[in-house]
Amino acid sequence: MKLYSHRKAPNPFRVNLFLAEKGIKVNTSYVDFMNGELKAEEFKTINPFQRLPVLVMDGGTVIAESSAICWYFEEMNPIKPLHGQTAKERALIEMWNRRADMGLLTHIAHIFRHTNPAMALLEQPQIAEWGEANRAKAVETLGYFDAQLEKSQFVAGDRFSVADITTYTAMNFGRVIRLHVPEELVNLRRWFVQMTKRPGVQAALQIMKETSSA
Repeated sequence: MKLYSHRKAPNPFRVNLFLAEKGIKVNTSYVDFMNGELKAEEFKTINPFQRLPVLVMDGGTVIAESSAICWYFEEMNPIKPLHGQTAKERALIEMWNRRADMGLLTHIAHIFRHTNPAMALLEQPQIAEWGEANRAKAVETLGYFDAQLEKSQFVAGDRFSVADITTYTAMNFGRVIRLHVPEELVNLRRWFVQMTKRPGVQAALQIMKETSSA
């Protein structure tokens, strides 16, 4: 089994954080997408969508998309469940996970991909106006999460879950585009500080700091 990943990109970071929280180690190959490795024919045969991360199983089955990879490892390693234990808990976690993914991480990704000159070759067409139009939407979503965290310790309730992983991934990535978290969002700020202290988060952040290829 091999995981094709990247040290700094948000979706690979999300999987790295999930694995760290579950205590799972996977043989990982880091792909340099900035130098066109995703467009190489060898990688396109693995994932024609040319995106990371990608999990290739020993039998040849390929699982792409970070959420699908996380679900696979959740099912294979049910101890310390991060997707919930009851039908209600799973539904609430999935609801907030989707909100973090579509309402926060996606907007931040649009800002980065459409306003950063380094991404011009990968994002065609690159439309700066569209990128900046997503900033207000991302900030608005932060307010919703702050209101939720006023009522609970974690994003989807009183249990740490994949919803916290996706939200933290988005906010950590937001620093790249200088996403300002309003001072009045004290609950969200408190949660972010607490999350950063988690051993799993520290392990995932350490991978981001490493520059050598694996």
